[in-house]
Amino acid sequence: MDRRKFLMSSAALATTTMGGAKAMSQVIRSSTNKENNMILLANATGWPGINVAADKLKEGLYGIDAMIEGINLVEAEPTVRSVGLGGWPNLLGTMEFDGGVMDGTTREVGAVGALKRTYHAAQVARAVMQKLNHVMVTGDGADRLAAEIGLPEVNTLLENSREVWEAKIKEILSLDEFEKFPDIPLAPLNSAITDPEKVRDTTVFMCKDVNAGIHAATSTSGWGWKYPGRLGDSPIAGAGFYADSRYGAAACTHTGEMAVRASTSRSIIMAMKLGYSLDDAVKFAVEEVAELKEGFIAGLVIHAIDNKGGHKVVSYNLEKPGKYWLWKPSMAEPELRESEMV
Repeated sequence: MDRRKFLMSSAALATTTMGGAKAMSQVIRSSTNKENNMILLANATGWPGINVAADKLKEGLYGIDAMIEGINLVEAEPTVRSVGLGGWPNLLGTMEFDGGVMDGTTREVGAVGALKRTYHAAQVARAVMQKLNHVMVTGDGADRLAAEIGLPEVNTLLENSREVWEAKIKEILSLDEFEKFPDIPLAPLNSAITDPEKVRDTTVFMCKDVNAGIHAATSTSGWGWKYPGRLGDSPIAGAGFYADSRYGAAACTHTGEMAVRASTSRSIIMAMKLGYSLDDAVKFAVEEVAELKEGFIAGLVIHAIDNKGGHKVVSYNLEKPGKYWLWKPSMAEPELRESEMV
């Protein structure tokens, strides 16, 4: 090879090498940016599963699958008294579980309501999204789907929960009503709808995963002593949860009826779509809820993240701040933080 050809080939090799190095650097930088932009947010009841969900996200698992790995542990924890096995029954002493999932990239949704024979509501909701051409399945159909995906039928009512329920029924009924129970009108007992430990805390998880997918998942046993068949906001996309990978995700806890009436989670995402910042979008949603003056009015906790890795959690019309879990790749482990009061 003459000297001129040699120099030309050497220059080409150097250019190729430099170009390859630059491309590799961009890939590494892009990957790092994706990882640094990841986020996981859950309310206080998420403590049994928040670390597992964070670990799964770090491993690159699809966001909904990572969150359900964590929620499964929340649902199985008997000391969490508003979700899964530890929850409280309805007025008839029957457990009913609700939950939902939403893939913010495809905007596919799965939800279940009044699930009775398993407490893994989020897992069954995922099956609705992935296996059916439906969005929500309730009651016997939800239990049937749970069996089809291999979840065993279990006794979902803890003995302690049954004892507390029975004591509550004796407290609110006259002797004559108690002797006839349950063959009495239940609607007049509506004022008894209150959690014995004064918590109405769905578990809500939302994340942005390594592929920039923003997703949400919920699970709850609902209010203690609720009217049979009652659904709150937890299985209702747009009310109790919503996710859109272009903008962010939101989810609510506490008084689901208010979130349903104001479409709270969807309001936040739509506000961000219209150009609102995360802070202003949540403020807008709070203002919408605050305009409700009639019907059952109580507190609401709103959780939200945006597509930049930002987050905001606010407690509305409550006596004290709520707690929530936050994890980002820069953190050694998830941190328990306090919501803002509004």
